[in-house]
Amino acid sequence: AKAAIYAILKFFDDAGRRWPLMISGTITDASGRTLSGQTAEAFYTSIAHANPISIGFNCALGVEELRPHVQAVATAASTYVSVYPNAGLPNEFGEYDDTPEHMAEHLADFARSGLINVVGGCCGTTP
Repeated sequence: AKAAIYAILKFFDDAGRRWPLMISGTITDASGRTLSGQTAEAFYTSIAHANPISIGFNCALGVEELRPHVQAVATAASTYVSVYPNAGLPNEFGEYDDTPEHMAEHLADFARSGLINVVGGCCGTTP
């Protein structure tokens, strides 16, 4: 993310203006860390200087598994928070077992709890 942010901020400087910037990372597994080993809070701290309009997490985990990480970043962030979970993890046939109803129930709870402002879906969430 750091190299991408550097390039984007340089582009903004060269262009003489800024566009809204949304940054999303991936919590890779039950360790609760990004691929570079950062916790949710550390991820936010490392990108906050870019002044994104939102920070969030996408892919890799299902909606239930993402909640504690979304909650951690929502507590730390002074910006909007997004989440784009997978429909669970692929089963032995490479298919996703999570239902739209299950995801909607949990994502609605995220919103009611004030954790998220932007929501979407990643792997397995489309027909």
